[in-house]
Amino acid sequence: MTTLDLDAYFARIGHHGTRAPTLETLRAISYAHVSSIPFENVDVLLERPIALEVEALEAKLVHGRRGGYCFEQNGLLLAVLEALGYEVRPLSARVRVGRAREVTPPRTHLCLRVELEGTSWLVDVGVGAWSLTGPIRLVLDEVQRTPHEPRRLVAEGAWEDLELRSPSARLFHQIQLGDRWEDVCELTLEEMPPIDRVVASWYTSTHPGSHFKDTLLVARATPSGRVTLRDDVLTRRAHDGSAESQTLSSRAALLAALADTFGLALDPETRFSTPSLAALR
Repeated sequence: MTTLDLDAYFARIGHHGTRAPTLETLRAISYAHVSSIPFENVDVLLERPIALEVEALEAKLVHGRRGGYCFEQNGLLLAVLEALGYEVRPLSARVRVGRAREVTPPRTHLCLRVELEGTSWLVDVGVGAWSLTGPIRLVLDEVQRTPHEPRRLVAEGAWEDLELRSPSARLFHQIQLGDRWEDVCELTLEEMPPIDRVVASWYTSTHPGSHFKDTLLVARATPSGRVTLRDDVLTRRAHDGSAESQTLSSRAALLAALADTFGLALDPETRFSTPSLAALR
């Protein structure tokens, strides 16, 4: 059985508080994780295999000081929370950022459900620029504050509670951006066992139609908002929704932004072949 180095993990995210399996700890870990371990798909673009075993996640995200996408981020956090004594389940979901509800994206997202004193909480440190910086309750139609944007869960179809619903009912995690609400994920509330995560991660990292294959995506939460990198465009977004973007005009500037802004110190010879980055010199 793999023994997770919790001391190294907490040093990585800068958490020096309690480790008791409480809501306070869950909130602190969620915030620190999203602020310290960047969401990124560098290895996918460099055609490196993505390993999901706990020891591989620890080696990459903790000791290697890298980031990853949902199966890595939430996979690592799942192992951490279990080691701390939380009751936690991995859930499958569909990412819906920028997608109309008539479109059915693949079920290729991992998030977590944590049970605490009779209350179910959604934890998701792996949905890029909209990763949760604090857990939210799995309840319908209630605006919930987080350290960053307000969130809520809304449903389509007949729901009595989270476990009793019509076959056609759908559940959406939403984020408030200014005066509008946007879908982040469509939750299934179905457990996602390891083999399903392997299959979904393989699709995400290798299928030609996966947007992770043709776009550099990096994100991290900051005390003042969010910072994201989409190919050569670096954007800093404040809590009030205002944003400043700059286009990185050289490969050196791109690698410097990855290192200085996201803590990703890559080999200086690293080259990306995405349509927007291939021409950078």
